[in-house]
Amino acid sequence: MAKIYVAGHRGMVGGAILRRLEARGADTVITRSSAELDLRDQAAVRAFMQAERPDAVILAAAKVGGIHANNTYPADFIYDNLLIQANVIGQAHQAGVQRLLFLGSSCIYPREAPQPMSEDALLTGPLEPTNEPYAIAKIAGIKLCESFNRQHGRDYRSVMPTNLYGPGDNFHPENSHVLPALIRRFHEAVQQGAEEVTIWGTGTPKREFLYVDDMAEASLFVMDLPREVYQRETQAMLSHINVGTGSDISIAELAGLVAQITGFQGRIGFDTSKPDGTPRKLMDVSRLGAMGWISRKALTEGLRETYAWFLKNKEAVRG
Repeated sequence: MAKIYVAGHRGMVGGAILRRLEARGADTVITRSSAELDLRDQAAVRAFMQAERPDAVILAAAKVGGIHANNTYPADFIYDNLLIQANVIGQAHQAGVQRLLFLGSSCIYPREAPQPMSEDALLTGPLEPTNEPYAIAKIAGIKLCESFNRQHGRDYRSVMPTNLYGPGDNFHPENSHVLPALIRRFHEAVQQGAEEVTIWGTGTPKREFLYVDDMAEASLFVMDLPREVYQRETQAMLSHINVGTGSDISIAELAGLVAQITGFQGRIGFDTSKPDGTPRKLMDVSRLGAMGWISRKALTEGLRETYAWFLKNKEAVRG
């Protein structure tokens, strides 16, 4: 029976992966909270890996946040993520772990990358300035995996999700991503009887959103692919795989959808003095589709389920 270590199991994505692994019932899953194991501490990670000797590692742990958080704490985002990735990937190798899956982000692609963004757009132009430090760290994670594969014959793979949402998301009023931030703001506007909700930016940027349980399914699908299939469909120096829905929606349209689901009937305004971020971020998911996986959860259905989760857990996620 395989022993799998899920790093970041208390996060939204790691939690979804953990649920899916447990539902399969065939694997021994190892987890540690950040209080139990600081992944920025190389000695602690080394001791953990040497003691547990997992058969496989899923690296879903990361310091994450939206535009405001990335703009406010750029040093934290690059430093913490570089440490986490270097320690987990490097010490997994030292402990003899042959299989590893690294979860990255769609922000690795250039700000002006042709749409939809294909895997070969990586490193072809300047990154979006508002989250460049985080993106650089995620690119380094991909290259760490590829380098251990090339030098040591490891089977370390990378998946790059589009914007994720769902149960377990971060609904902090300042540090969350756009969709949970919208859910919280519209919910509170309804509770307070507000007549208007103002959104950052112009509302014109388009974004793609993937339900987190779909991401968990895609992650395990990629991890379970026979090595010869993965190598046939990727390249040694371009081995990451995009994960998304293949369709996007404008922020203004998204705000209208969230307003409808939360019951907000007032006006939606836009603060054009605030940054928009990347104009469009749509993933080309044809590589993953050719391997046999496509997303299943429609955005409206996923939003309803996410809002229901928020209502059930809003005291815990008050922030």
